[in-house]
Amino acid sequence: MEINELLELIKTGEGYTLEFKESFNNSIGKEICAFANASGGKILIGVKDNKTIKGFAPSNVIISQIQAIARNTDPSIKIDFKLIKNIGVIYVFEGKDKPYSISGQFYLRQGANSQKLKRDEIQDFFQNSNKISFERKIDSSFSLKDNFDSIGFQSFIKKANITNSLPVKHILNNLNLLTKNNPNNACVLLFSKKVTNFFMSADISCVLYKKNNKVEMLDKKEFGADFISNFNNAVLFVLRNTRTVVKIKGKERIETQEISEEVLREIIINAMIHKDYFLEGRILIEIFPDKVEIANPGKLLFDKKELGKVSMTRNPIIADCMLRTGFVEKIGSGINRIKTLFPKVKFEISSNWFRVVLEREKNVPKNVPKNVPKNVPKNVQEKRFIKIVENIKLNPKITITQLSKNLNLAEKTIKRDFSKLKASQKIKRVGPSKGGYWKVLK
Repeated sequence: MEINELLELIKTGEGYTLEFKESFNNSIGKEICAFANASGGKILIGVKDNKTIKGFAPSNVIISQIQAIARNTDPSIKIDFKLIKNIGVIYVFEGKDKPYSISGQFYLRQGANSQKLKRDEIQDFFQNSNKISFERKIDSSFSLKDNFDSIGFQSFIKKANITNSLPVKHILNNLNLLTKNNPNNACVLLFSKKVTNFFMSADISCVLYKKNNKVEMLDKKEFGADFISNFNNAVLFVLRNTRTVVKIKGKERIETQEISEEVLREIIINAMIHKDYFLEGRILIEIFPDKVEIANPGKLLFDKKELGKVSMTRNPIIADCMLRTGFVEKIGSGINRIKTLFPKVKFEISSNWFRVVLEREKNVPKNVPKNVPKNVPKNVQEKRFIKIVENIKLNPKITITQLSKNLNLAEKTIKRDFSKLKASQKIKRVGPSKGGYWKVLK
């Protein structure tokens, strides 16, 4: 690796296969162990967490210590060490005799962190994840020229705080989205313009039922565009088809969702990350009068007794990319955060499915309570503006037709509001009318 390539890698930031260390210390052992148990990786010594280069000048003793750490793991781990200018690079190769341990402890790479596991946990993980190589398989039918969503990709690297001065293929390679310089399945899932052209069951099916017996459907949508658009549209579908609870606090009228957007985003993104894409089933979101169910194909990779205590990711490359953008707050914290935010939640686990059930409140009042103060603000247009901006934030590529359905408003009303929002410099259009996207300015 040349220094220029290394500097480009540093700009990408820490992740699933990259770790920064300001200086040499004994914790490097657990990182070596974690990388060997995952997909391999690089440890850069002399680089701070904020991507600043501090520099590293190793002695022969330190180099010998690094080699000794790898030899003394159980079993030994294959590594290589190189000094590139003033940065030490430890190349850790993916292990062929997993699981590996160091000083009797087992570690596995999860996002940008190395998680300590028990021996039984890590053995269960490898036994249950024999299809883990799905993400790295090359998809020869996918073309970066014809099928790659460049606008979605630019939005992604902006959210991930990755400089756009680097060539696209360099960024993709640094994010593990290329295998032997060709787009892999993870790349296709994240950045194809229409994912169902390549994986028929990679869409999200959303259904609204009139009753609990699944006989009469009131609404149904199947989202099969790009990964992030599918995610945002699924969240909007549930928000649109669940109740708004109205409370009056003093003279202020407060509207809240019976199931918050934060809870929905957490559950749906986790379903997309942990889905077993080898299975034919799709992610299914069903809204009933008394509950909302979100199910994804893919059995747990560990004992269900450890749910909320242990986190193992079926698709670590996709998880790493979502972690960089903030769609995932922290690997392994989702279950407990959902329980805290929405106590009336159940997790149902079967041989090949994981289902989250959110109990809905019965007889939630839909109207403003009696004795509402007369001077409660009712600026209807301003409320529409707020909802339009919220929808754009969730899905920058949303269309006027989609907004019309989401907000139950005429398209001419949406168009008029867009004109006013643009005139007041609250939003702007980036790119052409077809293929472009909306940007929220303030």
